Amino acid sequence: MIFEVWAPNATSVELMVLGARRPMSLGAEGWWSTEVEGVEHGAGYAFMVDGGGPYPDPRTRRQPDGVFGPSAVYDHARFTWSDHEWMGRDLRGAVIYELHIGTFTTEGTFQAAIERLQHLVELCVDFVEIMPVAPVPGGRNWGYDGVDLYAVNETYGGPDGLKSFVDACHRAGIGVILDVVYNHLGPSGNFLHPFGPYFADYKGSYWGDAVNLDGPGSDEVRRYFIGNAVQWLRDYHIDGLRLDAVHALHDNRATHLLAELAAEVDALACSVGRPLSLIAESDLNDPRMVRPLEAGGLGMTAQWNDDVHHALHCAVSGESHGYYGDFAGLPALAKVLTGGVLHDGSYSTFRGRSHGRSFAGVPGHRLVACLQNHDQIGNRPVGDRLPIPALKLGAGLLLTSPFTPMLFMGEEWGARTPFLFFSDHMEPALRESEAERREREFDGFGYVWDAPDPSEEETFLRSKLDWSEVKEEAHWSLLCWYRDLIALRKALPELSDPRLERVRVEVDPLGKWLLMWRGTLAVCVNFAEELVALPVPAGTVLLTSDEPVAADEDGLRLPGQSMVIYRPAR
Repeated sequence: MIFEVWAPNATSVELMVLGARRPMSLGAEGWWSTEVEGVEHGAGYAFMVDGGGPYPDPRTRRQPDGVFGPSAVYDHARFTWSDHEWMGRDLRGAVIYELHIGTFTTEGTFQAAIERLQHLVELCVDFVEIMPVAPVPGGRNWGYDGVDLYAVNETYGGPDGLKSFVDACHRAGIGVILDVVYNHLGPSGNFLHPFGPYFADYKGSYWGDAVNLDGPGSDEVRRYFIGNAVQWLRDYHIDGLRLDAVHALHDNRATHLLAELAAEVDALACSVGRPLSLIAESDLNDPRMVRPLEAGGLGMTAQWNDDVHHALHCAVSGESHGYYGDFAGLPALAKVLTGGVLHDGSYSTFRGRSHGRSFAGVPGHRLVACLQNHDQIGNRPVGDRLPIPALKLGAGLLLTSPFTPMLFMGEEWGARTPFLFFSDHMEPALRESEAERREREFDGFGYVWDAPDPSEEETFLRSKLDWSEVKEEAHWSLLCWYRDLIALRKALPELSDPRLERVRVEVDPLGKWLLMWRGTLAVCVNFAEELVALPVPAGTVLLTSDEPVAADEDGLRLPGQSMVIYRPAR
């Protein structure tokens, strides 16, 4: 077996395998290699660089003993797939379901998640988006502190566990999107520094050192991340990647890393014969992110859209603190529903400057919108979710909007369990400072920070979904509402039409109601607690959240905090 590792600045590199240290030979472009006979799948190995180490392989495929242990040889060809008839899924017209493997079930494993797939089939979602699965320190973490990016967290079930999960999803007709983090690596267990110039000499974001994407040696660093993306899509049969915080990628080269990645993924899609998606998390409000490469864009299939979340959240919760300030009031919601974003060059009071550009001409399916996600819940001090009445109205608007809707695990039944920030750093200094660091990160967001300690195991355990809630009447009723909304969205082309210019919205000057026209369909929402009449002609009720609904010469009368999808008579 041939072992290779990139270490361009090293004077000596040794391989530790089969109980011996073996010198490696320097080849072209800083790559060291050696061939060892008798090494089989599962064998442990590590590298010594200039006498330091042992270090895990930067491209390790498996870390059976965690981030501080040796790497293990892993042969992708040993896994037997059963998804041969899977032709992939297009993001257009899809509904995404975000989940965290560790808290989706009591067991917190890929296998346990497989046992809950029937719930997602009955909900009629098209993709599951799983939060990062790279190895992390300790036994619990959101995943954004990952290192050893080519490996899979053993706590969840390791590489075979992830493959089994993807295989089962495909057999169930569900695509899989994996959340990956390329803008930084975790603060613990990161052993890339001795190998080469993986990082720039400055902080790239609040979370850590900038990745070296445009300095000396960056050609190979870029290949490291692009190769990682290709691995998930090719070797794990993943259908798409969600790229964390791409605004924190510092790249001044003529061809941005994202454009280079998009070209590689396009080529791979042609090779494997199925669509592959790239979804960027970006707070730039820049339409170039989702414009095709041939149109001078960065080639992302879609991007997360915080503006839609903020406007929906304000409308159903009444909150207006921190970054929600500009989104309070139904006119803001009307603007995002028709234009995709609120800040299209307008002044952002939270940022203290103008922000964004117009998304005119961008189809709505390129904007992934949500009512809740891991950030918007977990970045609240006590991880609290929206109550059922708010979810009912918010989901009604989200699932009839021109965007690609995304749900967060448990949202569909109004889960009462919080989703808190949790971690399990091994070093005492990191563990003891985590709560203070977290509070500093959200200084100025308008919260009274009374969050539980992220390092306490109880914080993690409280965040696990309680599936027994589904049996309770109020939760079951909300679940049926979500199912009906998704089914109607898939049945009526008007509701998945991504053309923003065809969406018309009317709002009550007093802030009580909103009327969104989707073709000939009227989506009518009463945010007030009392009955209101909306100015629509007589017609047919297709779906309603509450009874009774009546139409007369004064319009459509809706009970307090309710909504109806309605087709007026022609």
